[in-house]
Amino acid sequence: MNPFNLWAVVVSAAVLAPTAQAAEPKVPVNLPPHKAGAYVHQAPTLEDLYADKTIHPKLREVILKGRDLFNNTQQLRGKYVFNDLNCRSCHMGEGGMNWAAPVWPAVTTLPDFRGKNGHVNSLEERIAGCFSYSMNGKPPAYGSDEMVALSAYHQWLATGARVYDRNISGRGFSSLGRTIPKEVSYEAGQAVYQENCAICHGADGAGQRANGKVVFPPLWGDGSYNWGAGMSRIFTAASFIHMNMPLAKPGSLSEQDAWNVAWFVNSHERPQDPRFTGDAVSTREKYLNFHKHSRYGTEFNGKVLGQHDNTGEKTFLKPDNLKPRTFTFE
Repeated sequence: MNPFNLWAVVVSAAVLAPTAQAAEPKVPVNLPPHKAGAYVHQAPTLEDLYADKTIHPKLREVILKGRDLFNNTQQLRGKYVFNDLNCRSCHMGEGGMNWAAPVWPAVTTLPDFRGKNGHVNSLEERIAGCFSYSMNGKPPAYGSDEMVALSAYHQWLATGARVYDRNISGRGFSSLGRTIPKEVSYEAGQAVYQENCAICHGADGAGQRANGKVVFPPLWGDGSYNWGAGMSRIFTAASFIHMNMPLAKPGSLSEQDAWNVAWFVNSHERPQDPRFTGDAVSTREKYLNFHKHSRYGTEFNGKVLGQHDNTGEKTFLKPDNLKPRTFTFE
């Protein structure tokens, strides 16, 4: 094994450690303090799960399976996952870390209306969206063993959390706001990327593997998230980068650097948005509430980003079980 791959495996092991969400950072972390009055929840640890005698052994087994699927979603490759990402690629700290889109708020705030698909969503539908967009795949069937296990893991991370409290600190990826600075620059972002990101994600954005396993995920191309994923929005990527990257020194990039590198990364092609109408510009307009924050359907270097039929490794565009819901009450 060459020195880089050995180092990569060591870093990967640290990311996957059972107590990752509770571990003390080994380098200075420049994250914002929690705002006064905001609700702060600390997700339980693996030790808490084993120590809690009120949890039935069979339930514990299902929660652990959900945790396993969350951390190593690649075990579903070719069935439900068609790129190189795991759930933990975006939801760091095993889904429980503040400022890295902890997943427990989905448990405490759903069912709720979601603008992305225009109807009231359940927790399972929210998870289905991640499979369909972030992992460019197909969600497990609602009520399936995999979906129940993932839902159980999400719910366990919300142990003790307030229900329907929306003033949650460290939730999601919008800490930098949603307005892209006018001075955002592809060239400046490229320089930031080469200096800070390429060592892990590759100069070509293809990520890194060790012993055949994904260690650092690709940021564009067929192995990355598709054009419909939340991370394709510039503000989402910028906030994630600012709070969590580089991996060894999160919070070390300036806000402007984070905006620039997010702009650079999301100016590259990736698999098609599953909502594609056949024309990227019209798809952008149809889903402008989402795509006004992305570069999809806009011209770059003489080409319209997203104007292609490439769906990556999968052989379909939109999963057949990702359907619009219409509530009809009598």
